[in-house]
Amino acid sequence: MSKPFLDPDHPMFRSATVRWITVLAPSGWAAFELWLGNPMWAILFAAAGGYAFWKLILQGRAQP
Repeated sequence: MSKPFLDPDHPMFRSATVRWITVLAPSGWAAFELWLGNPMWAILFAAAGGYAFWKLILQGRAQP
């Protein structure tokens, strides 16, 4: 069985603050890269932030 790339059930992501920081950090960096004029890096970091949002915020932790 393979491990997921971003596991919302990991103890580190128990706090909502940590989950939101994990989403907002790459999203903010994407905005910064776009401001610098680097659209490729902005797309990559926006994708990472979007994936983190989908996995950590929308899906959330598995219900027992």
